[in-house]
Amino acid sequence: MNAHRAAQASGAALYARLLGYARRYWPVAVLVVLAMVIDAACMGLFAQSIKPMLDDLFVARDPRTIFWMPIAIVAIFLVRSIAVYVTDYGTAYIGRGVVQQLRQQVFDQYLRLPTSFFASEPSGHQIARVTYTAEQVAQASTDSVKIAVVDGLSVVLYVLVMLNSSVRLTLALLVMVPLVGALVVYVGRRYRRIGHRIQASMGTVSGVVEEAVSANREVKVYGGQAYESARFNAVSEQTRALGVKVAATNGLSSSMIQLIAAISLALIIFFATRPSMLHSLSPGAFTALIMAMGGILPSLKRLTTVQANLQRGLAAAEEIFALIDRPPEVDEGTLEIERVHGDLVLDGVGVRYPGANEPALREIGFTCAHGTVTALVGRSGSGKSTLANLIPRFLEPDCGEILLDGQPLRRYKLASLRRQIAWVGQGITLFDTSIARNIAYGAAAQASEAEIIAAAEAANAMEFISALPQGIHSRVGEGGSLLSGGQRQRIAIARALLKNAPILILDEATSALDTASERLVQDALQRLMHDRTTLVIAHRLSTIEHADRIVVLDRGRVVEQGSHRELLARGEHYAALHRLQFRDETPVMLGAD
Repeated sequence: MNAHRAAQASGAALYARLLGYARRYWPVAVLVVLAMVIDAACMGLFAQSIKPMLDDLFVARDPRTIFWMPIAIVAIFLVRSIAVYVTDYGTAYIGRGVVQQLRQQVFDQYLRLPTSFFASEPSGHQIARVTYTAEQVAQASTDSVKIAVVDGLSVVLYVLVMLNSSVRLTLALLVMVPLVGALVVYVGRRYRRIGHRIQASMGTVSGVVEEAVSANREVKVYGGQAYESARFNAVSEQTRALGVKVAATNGLSSSMIQLIAAISLALIIFFATRPSMLHSLSPGAFTALIMAMGGILPSLKRLTTVQANLQRGLAAAEEIFALIDRPPEVDEGTLEIERVHGDLVLDGVGVRYPGANEPALREIGFTCAHGTVTALVGRSGSGKSTLANLIPRFLEPDCGEILLDGQPLRRYKLASLRRQIAWVGQGITLFDTSIARNIAYGAAAQASEAEIIAAAEAANAMEFISALPQGIHSRVGEGGSLLSGGQRQRIAIARALLKNAPILILDEATSALDTASERLVQDALQRLMHDRTTLVIAHRLSTIEHADRIVVLDRGRVVEQGSHRELLARGEHYAALHRLQFRDETPVMLGAD
């Protein structure tokens, strides 16, 4: 009982919060509610007119009734048709507005959440939350209100018509009320349970589709079609089963309502044909009673099935509000600065990922002075990318301190800190817009065309851009799909060049370039690195031989640091990596025995 009350309170709180999104549309809402009342009143008035229509029109043949009744019927349904239009348009207007607000809030929250959130949840769930889940909320915020108000008032007015026709017969039907109430409660609880599972299953479906589409080349090359088809069928079958459960619940509630209505109708006929009732009940009153009872039937059916929309919408709203209420990135900094000098110091920094047995970084300590190039090298998994993610605070260290110009990073406001950093990562991210907009992205959006072209030339990108039909205004496709890997990388480098930040992080920034392009880009990067603090993550040691300091990582620890020549002379970790990468290999001749 306590759990049921808690669920009711939770549902009421969710719905109250949801209705808060419709508050801005209150003038439209007032008009819509008025139209709903008129809609229900018209149907009640028509049911009430059945008694005089039969008794005065066909039995008494009253001339005034004969003249006015057709006009009255047309007037009733003309007013009702206007009310129905206002109701449908108004609820759609409010519902679309609420969905748009929620989608915008969810999307904006994604932009504020820490990077760790996106690693902990499948992207399919994140996409489904904006598309499918937000759409379900409209069912709870407006459509359910429409059914509840119109059909709820209709039931009340039909009962009044029945009471006006015969109090004794109507009271005899009240024994059916507890049955209807119990049915509504059962259906509501079942829909709430199924609703949560439907939200999760739709996110899984979206995730499977997104993975198969984005990895279509790998699926085809490695013959994964059958596996992906079976995987999609499994999650799709789960969604189908949940949909069938919803339909079964709808069918059960509808059939039970019809059975209850049939029993009620049988009771009406039974009591109406008793000798004590035959002389007091006119044909018009009996017909009005039957018609009101028939009008109650579809209203009760919709009132029970509205639980499906309401509970599904509340389950969707619960998921969305849980996301909106998640704490954003921690930003307790107060220091705002236009441009830092760029001295970086790492002192005893350690990082452990949740659930990991071993730390990703242990007691990392080194200095990146202003205007110097510091290269991070080591085997895969040694912690290079983790370390780079600490500088813009995509990750927070579990211990130790990172200082920028003598101040801890956490003292800087996040936006101010990230303005100081240009980043070119391993996974190049391009947006489905023009090359110019990809280079002049975000805060650099107001850059002139000349500045964009200069950055592109410095990154050796104009070589291919000038050959495109629309030059820098050519679209790159989704994720840069219309460009090669090397071309995407050069655009990303041009973006970093244009930002002109005092701190530059290059995570394998030249890995996808051919030898000729790499030399030109390296020259551009040398010019860019001048008077900037540069952190380079590199697997190809040839690209960092001229770095001021090379920091060698192994299993999350700094095992060596120094210049290229110093580390080679020591003959330890760096020298071993160098020999492994540059050792002479005997050419293998195709066709040799």
